[in-house]
Amino acid sequence: MFFATQNQPQLRRHIYANAGRTLERFMEDALRATSNKPCAYTQDETAFTLTLDVPGITKEQLSIAIEGALVRISSREGATRRYGAAYELPQDIDAAMSEAKLENGVLTLKLVKRLPVSNATELTIQ
Repeated sequence: MFFATQNQPQLRRHIYANAGRTLERFMEDALRATSNKPCAYTQDETAFTLTLDVPGITKEQLSIAIEGALVRISSREGATRRYGAAYELPQDIDAAMSEAKLENGVLTLKLVKRLPVSNATELTIQ
């Protein structure tokens, strides 16, 4: 009989098992791809520049928080769309000197680098 062999059912189970995992991986990759936020990053001697796509969100609906080298961008309560992202930069940011501009669904952040302050105290020799 054709179906009485041992190898064929094991082969079928093996093929179906891999197909299920492939679908699982495909779904996980698709979810990860939608959660990644498009972002362009450049820097010069004085500042970092982040450019992000935030379509459908107005400047009143957007919140930007800077804490040290961490930049958090999120939509406020009641916004038409939900957005949330956090970026850790290699150097602390001077929030007072930094700028944010939103035009046509593109948020551009110019984040000025904080100059390192020396806390060294010189002692007088007696």
